[in-house]
Amino acid sequence: MVLLRPSAVLERDVVAGVHRLEVADTNLYLVEHDDRVLVVDAGLPAAWPYLLQALFETGHGRDDVDGVLLTHAHFDHVGCARQVRRRWGLPVWVHDADARLAAHPYAYRHERPRWRYPVEHRAALPALARMTLAGALAVRGVRDTRPLGSDTPLPTGAVVIPTPGHTDGHIALHLPDRDAVIVGDALVTLDPYTGERGPQIVAGAATADSDAALASLDALVATGAGVVLPGHGAPWREGVGRAVELARRRGAH
Repeated sequence: MVLLRPSAVLERDVVAGVHRLEVADTNLYLVEHDDRVLVVDAGLPAAWPYLLQALFETGHGRDDVDGVLLTHAHFDHVGCARQVRRRWGLPVWVHDADARLAAHPYAYRHERPRWRYPVEHRAALPALARMTLAGALAVRGVRDTRPLGSDTPLPTGAVVIPTPGHTDGHIALHLPDRDAVIVGDALVTLDPYTGERGPQIVAGAATADSDAALASLDALVATGAGVVLPGHGAPWREGVGRAVELARRRGAH
């Protein structure tokens, strides 16, 4: 693990050839294949210099990058996508149902008022403050995305798993050769809106349909993955089945 700065950590080889970059409690992943790398999710705007450093630390440069695959298009996962698209001319993949959200990353549906959570869940304040300082209120969307579906050929040979609920177009990325699944916010081990840790779906402050999000957990279980790589929080290494069991027990909040 390399501490880039107090608010940014690069954890190398969380599973073979997959590196986790955490900036302001938000993860993005570098997935290596052959001599190339696919970036999964784009964090917050402040992640950009750390992404460049993470590529350097893992022996890669801009010419090795395939592009960015978004698990979903909330503001805290789109932060660097515009730079990758405009500065590097590389593709940004997102499910069609989240394409409009990628262009307007604050225009998302949510079940419950967002203002309630910092008031009712004081433990959330440190994470929310870090996210704000990392540019959570100043994310610029990306418009010219490429469609992503379960039949989209990906350079890693990974499998796209539709997991709607958190957003309409949310997907997970199964890496069967690494026994891992990158789940975005379909299942997290830290909810920034409550500060609670452990496997769970994200609070209604940022989830469009909690019932659908809980139902989508079946698709994660079907992967049988041993390691769960979430959008927020630490990797979970006790199997996706156990993670889903705990998330369902906790339910919506």
